[in-house]
Amino acid sequence: MKEDMVEAVAIANLIAADQSSIVGWVYRWNTGALAVRWDAHGPQRVSKLCPDLCDADKAEIDFASLTQLPCLGD
Repeated sequence: MKEDMVEAVAIANLIAADQSSIVGWVYRWNTGALAVRWDAHGPQRVSKLCPDLCDADKAEIDFASLTQLPCLGD
């Protein structure tokens, strides 16, 4: 990444409640911040991250609330 540009890299997949579908990604910006990007279906319940992230990173993206979202089709 270039130092003078704000860019991000995907660091983890968000795995759906079915434990097989990828429903989004966690990105780390070169500023250090984390962000979630959802697939075309938008936010839905997440069962896990792949690869798993440390507790501080999970807290930053509020992983606990992502596990409580409605499932697609609910």
